[in-house]
Amino acid sequence: MAKKPSLTDALNTAGKTTQQETLPEKSPEPIVTKGSGSRAGKKLIAGHFDPAVHRQLKQLSVNENMSIQDLLAEALDDLFQKHGV
Repeated sequence: MAKKPSLTDALNTAGKTTQQETLPEKSPEPIVTKGSGSRAGKKLIAGHFDPAVHRQLKQLSVNENMSIQDLLAEALDDLFQKHGV
């Protein structure tokens, strides 16, 4: 009876074959992911706050008919003016 290959040997052999067969060719153009259009060239600013702060911000967003991002932009503008930057 022939000796069966070990699981490690089988995985190594399968991995080498799969890698050789499935590696894509390098694309000369960058890949653009979904949703990157409006965010292109922008940086995320984030923080961790109590759930109550989140609820207040959401409620203000509804009351003022503004997005949370617009409210945060307004708040940052006020902060920069306060500090003269």
